[in-house]
Amino acid sequence: MRKGFFIVLEGPDRSGKSTQAVLLKEWLEQQGMQTILTREPGGTAISEKIRKILLDPQVKAVPVAELFLFAVSRSQHTAEIIKPALAAGKIVISDRFTMSTEAYQGYGRGLPAGMIRTVNRIATEGIKPDLTVVFDVPEQEFEKRIREAEEKNGPDRFEREDIEFRRRIQKAYRTFSRRKGIKRIDASKSIDEIQSELRVLVSETIKDDIR
Repeated sequence: MRKGFFIVLEGPDRSGKSTQAVLLKEWLEQQGMQTILTREPGGTAISEKIRKILLDPQVKAVPVAELFLFAVSRSQHTAEIIKPALAAGKIVISDRFTMSTEAYQGYGRGLPAGMIRTVNRIATEGIKPDLTVVFDVPEQEFEKRIREAEEKNGPDRFEREDIEFRRRIQKAYRTFSRRKGIKRIDASKSIDEIQSELRVLVSETIKDDIR
């Protein structure tokens, strides 16, 4: 393999992307690909500690502070995990990346898009995914999952946000899924159907290396 590939799976909470990321990694390894699965926030010792802060329901961070905590986590994640793996010719699958910040801190918290772009660019050192797949949850299914989430009162700070916050995130991802170069998957389909579609998208991106 002449260079690494950076694949990012994005989508609102409970869209199923984390399950699909694990299955994709297993499949790529079966094809003989050296693959790293990571996540945001997290992926490194420092970033995982920041993750605990960000997801703690007791934490009352203002939006700008929240943005910078994500940026610190992403900066360490990029430098310690993503860049070295790509330089070594490996495939990196990340469960969330910069688009999540646009969705949650931009659409969700109302921070300016320009501010978020600047912070993301600094944190990532300009690295961009080779493939970004948005897991789109159709409106009817999304409303159903919202109700289920409300009943369960999710364990982390973001899962405990109100319905309107969740709807803003949904709107963000539906908007982002229409961007040029972004791939969309219907997240209401079965696990097997979604995985099949995901493998096709990845194969098209890494044509010369997957047989």
